[in-house]
Amino acid sequence: MATNAAIGILQNPINTNYFTHLSISSSPFSPISSHPFVAFQKSYIKYKPNLKITCNSSRPHKRSVSKGANSEAYELVRGILRNFSDKEPIVSTLNKYVKFLRTEHCFMLFEELGKSDKWLQCLEVFRWMQKQRWYVADNGVYSKLISVMGRKGQTRMAMWLFSEMRNSGCRPDTSVYNALITAHLHSRDKSKALEKALGYFNKMKGMERCQPSIVTYNILLRAFAQARNVNQVNTLFKDLEESLVSPDVFTFNGVMDAFGKNGMIREMEAVLSRMKINHCKPDIITFNLLIDAYGKRQEFEKMEQVFKSLLRSKEKPTLPTFNSMIVNYGKARLREKAENVFLNITNMGYTPNYITYESVIMMYGLCDSVSKARETFDGISASKKELKVSTLNAMLDVYCLNNLPMEADMLLDSARDYGVHPNSSTYKLLYKAYTKANMKDLLQKLLKCMDQDGIVPNKRFFLEALGAFGSSTTTKKSASRNADKSRNTDSRNTDKSTNTDTTHTSTNTDTSFQQAAGKT
Repeated sequence: MATNAAIGILQNPINTNYFTHLSISSSPFSPISSHPFVAFQKSYIKYKPNLKITCNSSRPHKRSVSKGANSEAYELVRGILRNFSDKEPIVSTLNKYVKFLRTEHCFMLFEELGKSDKWLQCLEVFRWMQKQRWYVADNGVYSKLISVMGRKGQTRMAMWLFSEMRNSGCRPDTSVYNALITAHLHSRDKSKALEKALGYFNKMKGMERCQPSIVTYNILLRAFAQARNVNQVNTLFKDLEESLVSPDVFTFNGVMDAFGKNGMIREMEAVLSRMKINHCKPDIITFNLLIDAYGKRQEFEKMEQVFKSLLRSKEKPTLPTFNSMIVNYGKARLREKAENVFLNITNMGYTPNYITYESVIMMYGLCDSVSKARETFDGISASKKELKVSTLNAMLDVYCLNNLPMEADMLLDSARDYGVHPNSSTYKLLYKAYTKANMKDLLQKLLKCMDQDGIVPNKRFFLEALGAFGSSTTTKKSASRNADKSRNTDSRNTDKSTNTDTTHTSTNTDTSFQQAAGKT
C-alpha cells in the first residue's frame, strides 16, 4: 500500500510539513504585503458545482461542430444581445437576423438572457422561435427553458412550460424531469420543494422512458443533504445501490459538500467511507471540499492531513485549495500559518489570483491587522493590474469589521481614482456598517452616492440594515459570550475525545485518502 501511495507523489518534492517548519521573516514588513505582485493567470479556473442538467433532444443533432462554427454562433448571439433595448421590441431585433438564427442560437440566447435575469425575454424568444419554419417541438428546448425558469425562482412558469411541452406532442424524458425537479428545489419553501421532488422521483421510477439517471440521484442527494435529512440521504443511497445506475465522483462530492457546509462533519466522513467502499477515486474537488469543511470547523489537524494526502496523490492543489486555508486560518487568528500558506503558493509554482489576495486581505482583517490588509490592497492597486470591485469590497469589509467607518468612507471616495465602480454589494455592506455605528451623516451621503450610481435598494436591503441596527447594541456582548462559550465547548470536546474520536477519525480520514488516491 505504501508503494501505491508513493506512486502518487508529485514530481517536484514538496515539504508537506510546511505548516510548522517554515520561518516567518523577521523584517518589519509582512512577507505577504512585500510579496511581488506578479501577473494573474487566467488559466486558473474557479471550480463550480458539478451537478449539471443534460438536455436530451428528441431529434438528432450534429455531433461534430467545429470550434470556428461555435465561435461564429456565439458572436452572432452577442451581436443580437447588444441590439436588445427597451425602446425596440425583442421580436423586431430577432426578425432582422431571421435568415441566420437556428435552434442552437436560441439555446445560447436562453442561457445569456437567463444569466442577466431577463427570463421574460427568454419566453419572447421561445414564442418567436415557435413561429419559424425550421422549428420542431423538442424536449431539449423545453428542458433548457424549464431549467432557466427554475434558476430564476419562476416555478409556476416552469410548470406551465412542462404542460406546454406535453400539449405540443413531446413526451417527457429523464432530462425534462431532472430540470423540473431542479426548478422546484430553487423555490423558497424547501420542505414543500423536497416533497414535490421526491414525488417526481417516484413517478419517474414507474415510467420506462423516464427512469432516474445518476444526475437525478445527484440532484436529490445533494438537496436532502443540504436540508440535513440524513435518513432520506441514506434511503436514496440504498435505492441507488439497488438500481442499475452506479454512483460517480459527483454523487459523493455533492453530498459531502452539502454536509460540510452545514458543519455535519461525522456525516461527511461517513459519505467519504462510502466513497471508498464503492472504489470511487477522489478528485481535486473532493480534497478541496474536505479541506474547506475541516477549516471552517477549525479542525486544522484533519485539514492538514487531507492536504498532505492531496500532495501524495496524483491530483494537484489548486488556488481554491490555498484560498480556503488562508481564510480559515485567519478566522482562527492563526496569522503565521496563513502567511506560510501564501508563501508556499509561489514556492510550489503557482501564481496568486485576485481571489487569493482578497483572501489575504480578509485574513489580516480577521486578525486585527488592518494596516497589513491595506498594504496588501495598495500593493494590488500599484501592480497596474485591473482592480476588481470584489477586492475593494474586501478592504471595505475589513474596515467595517474593525469598526472603522470613517476609513471605509474615505476609501469609497477614492474608489473611482482606482478605476473601480462600486456595486450593490459595496453599498449593502457599508449601509449595514454605518447603521450599526449609528453614523447618520455617512448614511445620508451613502444614499446620495447610490442615487448617483442608479442603484435602487429593495425591501430586503433595508430589512437587513434595520436588523443590523436593532442588534447593534448587543453585537459585541453576544459575540464575546458566543466566542467564550465556543472555546469552552471546543476545549471540553477536545479533552473528552483525545483517545477516541480525534485519533480514530483522523486516522481513518488519512488512511482512506492514502488507499483511494493510491489506486491507479
